[in-house]
Amino acid sequence: MKILVTGTAGFIGFHLAKSLLERGDEVIGIDNINDYYDVELKYSRLAETGILQDDIIYNTSVQSSIYPNYQFVKLDLVDRNNLEQLFTAQKFDKVINLAAQAGVRYSLENPQAYIDANITGFLNILECCRNNQIKHLVYASSSSVYGNNSKMPLSTADSVDHPISLYAATKKSNELMAHTYSHLFGIPTTGLRFFTVYGPYGRPDMALFLFTKAIIEGQPIQVFNNGEMKRDFTYVDDIVGGVTRVLDHVPQPDSKNLSDPSVSKTAPYKIYNIGNSSPVLLMDFIEAIETKLGIEAKKELLPMQPGDVPMTWADTADLQANLDYYPNTPIKEGVGRFIDWYKDYYKP
Repeated sequence: MKILVTGTAGFIGFHLAKSLLERGDEVIGIDNINDYYDVELKYSRLAETGILQDDIIYNTSVQSSIYPNYQFVKLDLVDRNNLEQLFTAQKFDKVINLAAQAGVRYSLENPQAYIDANITGFLNILECCRNNQIKHLVYASSSSVYGNNSKMPLSTADSVDHPISLYAATKKSNELMAHTYSHLFGIPTTGLRFFTVYGPYGRPDMALFLFTKAIIEGQPIQVFNNGEMKRDFTYVDDIVGGVTRVLDHVPQPDSKNLSDPSVSKTAPYKIYNIGNSSPVLLMDFIEAIETKLGIEAKKELLPMQPGDVPMTWADTADLQANLDYYPNTPIKEGVGRFIDWYKDYYKP
């Protein structure tokens, strides 16, 4: 297949592009390489797939020096005209949209960035899919859409009508927009609610990266809600395996559906949770980092931050039943792989 993957300079997009290329798909990757976090890390990810920084020019295709079936284009999703031209020229079979403005806390500081990237940019993707007979659009949603839901595990059958951050609101909006286009134009769409993804080349604003860096440098780590938090940490390779299975499984309308909001009676539409389905206490996560590093962390206990939730836990029963999806990377193993990468990359 010829697949467009947006966000291929990003954490999950980089790993996903490599996986698709290695199984033989043709991939066109796009990313605007914004400066929300260290752009050098983004360029390093691209270099791992044979895309060199000096070759990158806006809206110009760059051929990978490693993968003959990979091209990269620096492009912003809000650039509707050039995005439309790319779709027309490349004639994609399927699209995976991972490009977005990420981060819950940053949405409190710069809300406009989330409207531009996550709403306007996603609308442009939907319009391009509509006008180019795309066979399946898979897109990133987020576990943040569940807000303060207290029933655990979090299920796609639960209400998600009360987001507590603008980031979450934009991701819920993406799900609604996708259903509308699936219903009106028959575009098969699948949304994936990611749960706390971690691993090598991970984002510097995520807990594992922040904790590892601070502990190595002898700085205190900020532990919110006094450590009384649980997260459904999911290793990136497990996420990539799930996304690939979803891509190959095109949703169909479910005329028998009576109440499940994750499927539609009239539209080829589906929502999945994609997570480890095994929440880890934050203090145990920190202990795994300390054990791997051989250093005890200095901890600064702080209250809960606005927009955060005390616990995430993915109910992945439908992903297991429909696609035989079972993450299998233990937390200590995944943390160890990240720290090995961190030491090799930064050489602290």
